Amino acid sequence: MSITSPPGGANVRVLIFHGSAASGEESPVVNAGIEAIERIGLSGPAAQRFEVEATDDASVFTDETKLGRFNSVVFLTGGGDVLEPEQEAGLEAYMEAGGGFLGVHDAARAEPYSDWFTGLVGARPAASSPTAVQRATVEVGDRRHPATKDLPLQWKHPDQWPNWVKNPSGEVHTVARVRESTYQPGTGGNGADHPVSWCRDYDGGRSFYTAMGGTVSSYDETDFRAHLRGALLWTTRLVRADCKATINANYKAQRLTRPNQPGQNDQIGEPHGLVTAPDGRVLYIGRGGADSAQPVVTDWNNPDIGKGKGEIHVYDPVTGKVTLAGALTVFGNKGGGDELIKVEEGLLGIELDPRFQQNGWVYLHYTPHAGINRDTRMAERRVSRFTLDPATNKLDTASEKVLLKWPVQIHSCCHAGGGMAWDSKGNLYIATGDNNSSGFSGGYSGNNPQPNYKGVSFADARRTAGNTNNLNGKILRIHPEPDGGYTLPEGNLFTGRESDEGGGKTRGEIYVMGVRNPARISVDRQTDTLYAGWVGPDASAPSTTWGPAKYDTFAAITKAGNHGWPYCMGNKQPYRDRNLPDPSQPLGWYDCDRPKNESPNNDGLVNLPPVTSNTIWYSPQGGGPDFPRNAAGVPSYKAEEQKFLLPWLKGGGQAAMNGPVYRYDDTSTSDVKWPAYWDGKWFVGDFYDGDQPRHAVLLDPRTAGQGGTPVHAESLKKIIPVGNDGIKNLMDWKFAPDGSLYVLDYGRGFFTSDARSALWRVTYTGGGPTPAAGQLARKAE
Repeated sequence: MSITSPPGGANVRVLIFHGSAASGEESPVVNAGIEAIERIGLSGPAAQRFEVEATDDASVFTDETKLGRFNSVVFLTGGGDVLEPEQEAGLEAYMEAGGGFLGVHDAARAEPYSDWFTGLVGARPAASSPTAVQRATVEVGDRRHPATKDLPLQWKHPDQWPNWVKNPSGEVHTVARVRESTYQPGTGGNGADHPVSWCRDYDGGRSFYTAMGGTVSSYDETDFRAHLRGALLWTTRLVRADCKATINANYKAQRLTRPNQPGQNDQIGEPHGLVTAPDGRVLYIGRGGADSAQPVVTDWNNPDIGKGKGEIHVYDPVTGKVTLAGALTVFGNKGGGDELIKVEEGLLGIELDPRFQQNGWVYLHYTPHAGINRDTRMAERRVSRFTLDPATNKLDTASEKVLLKWPVQIHSCCHAGGGMAWDSKGNLYIATGDNNSSGFSGGYSGNNPQPNYKGVSFADARRTAGNTNNLNGKILRIHPEPDGGYTLPEGNLFTGRESDEGGGKTRGEIYVMGVRNPARISVDRQTDTLYAGWVGPDASAPSTTWGPAKYDTFAAITKAGNHGWPYCMGNKQPYRDRNLPDPSQPLGWYDCDRPKNESPNNDGLVNLPPVTSNTIWYSPQGGGPDFPRNAAGVPSYKAEEQKFLLPWLKGGGQAAMNGPVYRYDDTSTSDVKWPAYWDGKWFVGDFYDGDQPRHAVLLDPRTAGQGGTPVHAESLKKIIPVGNDGIKNLMDWKFAPDGSLYVLDYGRGFFTSDARSALWRVTYTGGGPTPAAGQLARKAE
């Protein structure tokens, strides 16, 4: 059988096939669908109109001349065998010739014994599918496809919602999902990823399927008709669209670095952060841990205690070669052990000057070994500017200009933070951890004032993160100046001039307070929204005495604020206060709207800014835990009463790793850049690769920065491969100017580098939108 390729021409035509294997009268749904598609064909710009013909006669699929006149075929069929073998062969030939197919609702039940037709529609409904019409929320994740770009982000729509025998996501491009928490999916629900509309380039043609359209009223709904219209514009070749962007096979993940030579860190140190340069080079740092065979010094009587090398490597994508650019002698190589042995200090962050191509300036966030005091067990943290020679990829360590420095305690581990990022105005954001032990509070609020070393508390985050006069547990914002100093931009949380009883009580560098360990931050320079993630405490379950379980947290931040630690977490869920003389006895619940710092270790303001709700929080039990609240607004914290606002994620051994917002460059000629589908999506991940997040999320612009939870989340675990042979321990990830994604895998140990420590690159290989520009059915008039 030979079909004219491609079908159609200047006169665009759509064939609606509504044949059914069941006898009886025509379904009212079919009549409503035919009428709606006819109206769609007559509406819109003249260049996007089409003629419609409807038939229930399957012999059309063996009429080569007639079938070849249609740009797209719509199946409004019921279930069962609706095509004879030669008729299905005719449909197959039609698709091979470049035809278009749109399946609506029960079309997924047609031709149940045909593997080819299963591939055409993408999935089959499960026998457990509910039959009742239910109003549910559809998450419209694709903001580019003509079938979804004009729909609400959260579309409330009544319909029948089939469950799928096999989830097609990853093999098809899903453009919309139904949120199962908004209706009753029955026992066979698909969970957080429940596709409802999708498309794919299939067997030479274009296929689009929607499970919606199971009710007469659907076809009178403006949004549903817009959905059908966009699908038809693509399947008829009136417009181009990308139906490849989330198909797993269209991505390639490649390890770039080799294992280090014995005794050397020639390829990579203990991975801790990366940044991409405008010319495509990748600079990445090692915190300070050496090869596991290297001895570490843990004796405070030894002047070399904790001495390590914080290394800067440069990867050149043109040559594929790695250069060791330089190393700083840091405090950060005590290895593992308990809170009093291990250390998270070292070389913690890297950023490039906005004019790096002209000046070669590199900013490093680190803890110099030369600055430690072994008697008081204090150190100096600093952010310094260095110069890199672009010709040799060598860092001039003698060029250091110290911008900012502050004290940190090093008697007890942990929480050094480290990430840095620029906004569009030349402001540098610096993330600092709360410099606090994880112990001494039972895994809940780090607010035990008792433990100290020579008068310096190490288990009370009210000394640091909750203190308006301390730079730890913060995200700072400064404006570096050419002379190596900095100024303070307008709009930080404090001016530095606030006082309480006549004394200075704030630091003007603070933009965000109340963060525990923000290792990774990013700024979307298109909106200047700051994105951050931080690790939570260690409690595995909520406590009716002390408060929430460990919540790892992500926040989209649009203005200066207090994000709660150690007073509140999640969506303003308070902890219990504790204080001297007996920190083991709980006091009152913190007031998230009017928090007070009444710690004996506080030298800042007592009355703190109100707590801002966070965007994403997750515990070992699930994502976005929430509880009923009493009249005072205190959650019950009863495990059996918690519900989960973010069912697509779960924790466990959590360590939040914030990622970038992707921005698609339509002027770039790169053949590896990620598609436009991902534009504006925020990448959130976790160090671990089990049930923890590795997603691209979509926020509602109306609630972003105000604690609004994500509208939609797209799993990345098949694109950024997990497992022991993949990127198991995600440490940092950034997009390069060519639109490819670079990822650091920490390795398989802690406080060291090993054979699995590596820099990876994830590229897109799927090609551009379809059909090809020269295959469009009609040029716009």
